[in-house]
Amino acid sequence: MLDNKKVLVTGGAGFIGSAVIRHLIENTCHEVANLDKLTYAGNLESLSSIANSPRYRFYQVDICDAVALDKAFGEFQPTAVMHLAAESHVDRSIDGPADFIQTNIVGTYTLLEAARRYWNTLEGEAKAAFRFHHISTDEVYGDLEGTDDLFTETTPYAPSSPYSASKASSDHLVRAWHRTYGLPAIVTNCSNNYGPYHFPEKLIPHMILNALHGKPLPVYGDGSQIRDWLYVEDHARALVEVVTRGKVGETYNIGGHNEKRNLEVVETICDLLDEMHPWNDGGQKRSYRELITFVKDRPGHDRRYAIDASKIARELGWKPQETFESGIRKTVRWYLDNRQWWERVLDGSYRLARLGDKA
Repeated sequence: MLDNKKVLVTGGAGFIGSAVIRHLIENTCHEVANLDKLTYAGNLESLSSIANSPRYRFYQVDICDAVALDKAFGEFQPTAVMHLAAESHVDRSIDGPADFIQTNIVGTYTLLEAARRYWNTLEGEAKAAFRFHHISTDEVYGDLEGTDDLFTETTPYAPSSPYSASKASSDHLVRAWHRTYGLPAIVTNCSNNYGPYHFPEKLIPHMILNALHGKPLPVYGDGSQIRDWLYVEDHARALVEVVTRGKVGETYNIGGHNEKRNLEVVETICDLLDEMHPWNDGGQKRSYRELITFVKDRPGHDRRYAIDASKIARELGWKPQETFESGIRKTVRWYLDNRQWWERVLDGSYRLARLGDKA
């Protein structure tokens, strides 16, 4: 592998993508090109800390646009692609699946073909060093029935939602392009991410911000659904390990070793806010737990996800640094300390930002 890589990141203005780019710029010598369409979930303000780095550039590109992709590949000449661009919110996929089919399936196909065209122009060491790293989710596996079962890299796919079905489709495309065309691809499937810069529609930031505004904290069903929570900066470290040292053709599951019921997550957020930002209602101290409200469960809601991350630990030496307790405390603290970031998301003014546009 080449020591100094040129990494093309799709979806780099999103939650996980921006964490990956911040990690690459702050902790490695690699150059980074961020390709992002800037849908509602893309926020360049999440990259303000590294936007002026000479090793970073931004292209506003839709991964369904083959011409724009070819242009970006030709200009940047990447040694690796990290594909994170995706529609990812389950509720939105239930209400309107078309965008998920277009971006996650058609977009991945279009990107694979652009990467293959570019890869076929390379020779020698450059061609041997090239990697296509596809970042996916544990939701492609469906859910687990037993309390001790874990998703492994060979667990059969059984997606439940339009979102997870579209991601499963993209995983299959990547593996087919590797087997049929020889494209040097790697796939990772991760558990639920959380942490700073998370778009407020997702569970943890939604609960934090609703609580701060005194709004109800809606919990689906009885809140007994179990997820394995992975701090986003731990995930970013894992992804960079995979793209630089992972074995071509392999799949790596990435999990946080932190299984929690959804209700338990919400209650923990409430307790931390009680500690860090007490709710004083007309001189009377109240607990944020009073805002918890149970609502009708969503269709096809998976009951339990849990990742066996022993392969990436064994082969690449990666393990999460954060426990759920340490990570969720950092997350709540970040939202309390970075009000301007999420206020601009809530009022829509973040859509006007074009920080770091160097394309």
